[in-house]
Amino acid sequence: MRQCLTNPDGGYYTTARPSSEEADQFGKAGDFITSPEISQIFGELVGIWFMTEWMAQGRPRQGVQFIEMGPGRGTLMSDILRTIGQFGTFAQAIQAVWLVEAGEGLRHKQKQLLCGPDAEMKEVRDPTGKNVWWEATSNQGIPVRWVEDIVLLPKPGEGGVDKNLEMPFIIAHEFFDALPIHAFESVAPKPEDTPSEDATAQLLGGDKSGEHRPKPSTATKLPQWRELLVAPTTPRFSIPSPAETQRRDSHKDPEPEFQLTLAKASTPSSLVIPERPRYRALKSQVSSRVEISPESARYVQDFARRIGGDASVTPANATSKPGSSKTGPKPAGAALIIDYGPLETVPVDSLRAIRKHKIISPFVYAGDADISADVDFGALADAALEASLGVEVHGPVEQGMWLTQLGIQERANRLAKELEKKKSRGGATAEEKLELDEAEELEMQSKKRELEMGWRRLVEPGPKGMGKAYKVMAVLPENGGRRRPVGFGGGVVG
Repeated sequence: MRQCLTNPDGGYYTTARPSSEEADQFGKAGDFITSPEISQIFGELVGIWFMTEWMAQGRPRQGVQFIEMGPGRGTLMSDILRTIGQFGTFAQAIQAVWLVEAGEGLRHKQKQLLCGPDAEMKEVRDPTGKNVWWEATSNQGIPVRWVEDIVLLPKPGEGGVDKNLEMPFIIAHEFFDALPIHAFESVAPKPEDTPSEDATAQLLGGDKSGEHRPKPSTATKLPQWRELLVAPTTPRFSIPSPAETQRRDSHKDPEPEFQLTLAKASTPSSLVIPERPRYRALKSQVSSRVEISPESARYVQDFARRIGGDASVTPANATSKPGSSKTGPKPAGAALIIDYGPLETVPVDSLRAIRKHKIISPFVYAGDADISADVDFGALADAALEASLGVEVHGPVEQGMWLTQLGIQERANRLAKELEKKKSRGGATAEEKLELDEAEELEMQSKKRELEMGWRRLVEPGPKGMGKAYKVMAVLPENGGRRRPVGFGGGVVG
């Protein structure tokens, strides 16, 4: 997955594409469409959600840093900043916007949208000399900075702001589904791995020489994890007939050259990665499969440490553990993760590719199709809580419910009324209104239909909707469960 998506010499997201506005992976002309491209309301409500967290956490007047993982075209961040710009105090508190983007072509598109086509993107090095990034100034006057990986983001206290004042607001929308996974299957022990009765007797009582042998391990009697590996498909050496060639040429997609195959023995990954409590019950069920993303754990642990501090450090507003004297800054900020995957269960057999809005085999069109897998939200929550004592996790909840609680329908109704007002401003008198150009009227009605279809698609649970398949999870400063965030059963405070 990593090679196909981000290899610098041919990765799906890192390969330079034509400069045409629609010549990229996103939108109707691309391979898939995301929520921010469907309706502007999505990004607006994400911005409002972060503002409610800013209010609930004391309305600081400085130190706010937005961090977006895999920003795509930059549409989501553009809508967030446009919305926040209407709230002066919050907008003035934003110190910088950080975009974690591996693709040079996408960085250029993001710069054009957020900063304008004439804005200069320059390389910047901080006073310590350790941190380097690309930087431009947004249309709102906010520094926008790019790095290729989260490990290249300045650590707390290194970004030019006192770490006690920093408030990171992190957004990961359809980011974790593109991170590499490992797949495993539970297999029964092979007969040759189980000692025979004679062999067992000898091991228990000694061999003919009377020498005592240790008891056999019970490990060989229990199911074991085996890794699913990518291997070439079996080549066919037969010469196809003309009829077969014609049928093959008519296929829209080529036959996969690779496949998943079960490892014949344990691999280093199968001995370590799935041996966690979350997967213990599945291991005992032969033929059970799991998909695990260690890289996803690495990212969400970084989120948690930026918000709540390191697990070895007790937050300043928390009760110290016995014998602990190390305290860190007060936890602050929030991370919002929006992606598709099951609410509670472990993902299985979800590896897929998407090309031209159609799901295909992940083993064709390498580098020319998006590859993804369902997100394990439970594993993300476990990793975040293990990484920091200063955070708590809310969700996941279904996207439809989350957007409804934030008022998506009310916002859509308001936008529809604004379209009507624009129409009425086409003439000052009733007589002039009758003379409105028919094309203008049709365009207004088209925009209203698009607005209605867009927001409903974001919340509806059906096969064409995104309200049930997509989930939302939040990582917040630990507060003993005294406050639920907006969209997760809580209300606006502060």
